[in-house]
Amino acid sequence: MFDSEVQRILDFIARGIGARIVGAPGSGKTTVVRNVVANVEKTGVAVHFISGLRTHRNIPFAAIKGLGLEMRPGRSGVLDLADVFAGQLGMAGKHLLVVDDLHLVDNESLAVLEAVRRRSDCPMVATAPETWSFSKGQLAVLNSRPEAHLQLDPLHYEQVHTLIAQVLGSPADAETTARVLTKSAGNPRLVVRIVETALLSDLLVLEDKQWRMTSDTLWNEHLMGTLEALLAELTSAEFTALHIMAILGTARIDVLHKVIQPDVLENLERKGFLTVLDDHQNGSNAAISPPVVADYFRGQKMLRDRHLLRSKVAGVLEAPPQTAPEGVTPADCVSRALSTLRLEKGDDDAVTARHFHEHNASREQSRFERWEANKSVTNAVSLLRIYWGAPVNTARALRVCMETVEKGADPGDLLFLSITKAMLALQTGQGPERAVEILREFAAKHPECNDDVEASILFISASNGPVREDMGKSQSVNGEKAPEMGSLVQGLMALYRFQPSAALEAVKGPGEDDIFQQLRPFIHGFALFAAGRIDESLVFALDWRTEARKNLDQFGVITSSYVAAHGLLYRGLFEEAEYLMSGVFAMGRPGFVVEALYEAMLRLAGLRHTTSATPPVLSIAAQARTDVPDLGPLPGIGKGIYELVANNSDQPSTFERKATKLIRRQLKSGYVLEAAMTALLCTCLNPGRPVLDLLQKILRESAITVHDQLIAIATAVVEGDHNLLGLLLKHYEPDIDTYQVGMLLRGALKRHVTEGNATAADALAQASSMFAVRFPTASEQIAFSSFRTTPLTEREIEVAVLAGYRTNVEIAEHLGISARTVENHISNALRKTRATSRNGLFMLVGNLLPPQ
Repeated sequence: MFDSEVQRILDFIARGIGARIVGAPGSGKTTVVRNVVANVEKTGVAVHFISGLRTHRNIPFAAIKGLGLEMRPGRSGVLDLADVFAGQLGMAGKHLLVVDDLHLVDNESLAVLEAVRRRSDCPMVATAPETWSFSKGQLAVLNSRPEAHLQLDPLHYEQVHTLIAQVLGSPADAETTARVLTKSAGNPRLVVRIVETALLSDLLVLEDKQWRMTSDTLWNEHLMGTLEALLAELTSAEFTALHIMAILGTARIDVLHKVIQPDVLENLERKGFLTVLDDHQNGSNAAISPPVVADYFRGQKMLRDRHLLRSKVAGVLEAPPQTAPEGVTPADCVSRALSTLRLEKGDDDAVTARHFHEHNASREQSRFERWEANKSVTNAVSLLRIYWGAPVNTARALRVCMETVEKGADPGDLLFLSITKAMLALQTGQGPERAVEILREFAAKHPECNDDVEASILFISASNGPVREDMGKSQSVNGEKAPEMGSLVQGLMALYRFQPSAALEAVKGPGEDDIFQQLRPFIHGFALFAAGRIDESLVFALDWRTEARKNLDQFGVITSSYVAAHGLLYRGLFEEAEYLMSGVFAMGRPGFVVEALYEAMLRLAGLRHTTSATPPVLSIAAQARTDVPDLGPLPGIGKGIYELVANNSDQPSTFERKATKLIRRQLKSGYVLEAAMTALLCTCLNPGRPVLDLLQKILRESAITVHDQLIAIATAVVEGDHNLLGLLLKHYEPDIDTYQVGMLLRGALKRHVTEGNATAADALAQASSMFAVRFPTASEQIAFSSFRTTPLTEREIEVAVLAGYRTNVEIAEHLGISARTVENHISNALRKTRATSRNGLFMLVGNLLPPQ
């Protein structure tokens, strides 16, 4: 779970630099330290471990005496202990000083540590809370020598998914993972405790090798002790403040100030128990964090019985919200958009998701009550519109569709109601035929809406089946003015057919009268991406996402995130893409149309890991539904490309045949955009003539020229013309495909190594190295680690990475093992990867350039 953090600390220690690890209680500080200790002890380093304890911080010398120092009778002062301890650190060999929970170490022990650190250059690794105000004694220990600072941030969706699987032995489904993340706010200790206690309370059940919730809550009495320990350091005023906030729920800051002192709120925020969020009215809301703390208070009898506290906050919720003028969108530029996204990474996915959940639940309940009082079409549409983004209450939605009185309603509202009925038919498994039948029945009753109905039928048919040549062509000649939904559906058809210019033309205009407001910007943003205007698409999508988050528009957040994720992945910005998608996954499964985009992002998030050197056994892509077709109108919606890459264990030629077959099926279905993206990815992962020919044909027929440099390089690679390849790379001008060129070169290198073509592999290795030097940001490529059925062990990979530029004896000395063992590892790795030489093995598994 913390491999990268542990490795960073080990690198610092190797250079004689200490580290300070900070994070919230339960963030994993002690786990990281223990892993560091375990790793350095393997290399023969003597570790001196000091642990601060809450119950011992007022006992003199409690922490330092835990080392078991041998002292002469009568000599137990600060300097006496320092002399003995410094003597131990000065003994032959390498030493490491570790202080876990420095803030709980007693003052006398701190004095000894300060004296010791003045006499010794031994590096120290210390842990402390991220918001702690250090005393002078603590700072004297920390700041006596250079140290690195490591912040442990809350876990994101994929990390929570992995941790749950480690604890329970099998992964959880998407809804359970999202709920655990939401309740724990990504706190590792709380993630573990929530799933462990939920299992004890029979709140989780294993079905089809996935854990699922048996009720709508994970709170149980076994969590009480964990929460009591978490809240142990709070003052009585802060404890009461959390009581009040548990009663109020998410509330505005100005409202809270009426019943809670500002300094108390500030202390809670500093200690990590309060999160402040901007709302869609440009105000600020506060919520308890982690959200399970609110469950702790709400689950206690004392909360229900505190009449004085309730009377104190009575009427507070009636306070009118402050209003502020709407802000102006900043200028469009990639650096600004990415900077904003990276700054947002410090926010809490779980709290944001809960804010959306509470907002959606509140709107749904109030609108449902309004509909029950007056079952008009207007009230029904107001309620059903929520389900186009938020999770669908199927029983409630069906009841609204059945019992709504349609007499005298606006035709536009009736059309929306009819389309929603069709979407419900799809969601409940009745199939596209039943959805189309519902719309036909509506058109028979309301012929004035026939054009819009035909457009809606076209949308459903094309999104759930093949796109025929004649689909939608009659719409454009049905009069001078296209129907209300006609232009949007025409744009969508053009997008499916990989005609981005036509799609952009179709959705020109503000679209103020659109029935579905988010469909126009979605088509516009993804058409920019399909046209190769990646940066424009990315900026547009990220700005749109910011506005959607601000307006608590879940439909907009999901659609904009899907567009932005494609742009980020295309540029090789995996960390930003995974964070962005993690925020979507934390909200749980959405409703209606955007559920397909949610599923697609699950597969996109898992696609990178399927090509890593050590593919994880668990991937969040496993949470995506498997009962979907292989083909889809947009990249990722069909499961074909993911399963092709994820389940690959064949030789390159076999993969190539499967890829060619999949792309031809996509083209035959009319999903040309999906075919183009599949061909592009497969060409970069495993360059070969059949797939490249298909990619060239698609780009030529779609009049797309922005990939010409990539196609030329791919052609030289496939034809084995290394002289031409060298010239093309030498004169290559950076464009949208810079990352893809690096991936292509790495894919070709690994294919040649696997097939035993040593001459071609050497030429590609040289070309790849030169390209990586010119464009270092494109050097970290996704690529098949090898075409194999048996993965390498961690030690075999470690040896293979060194095999390209070190002898067996040097590797043995570096890893602390025997040369015979190194030879065995290399032999096993050659057999498993089918590489023909140790240099080929290095090319296949290791980095292109030796580590510095």
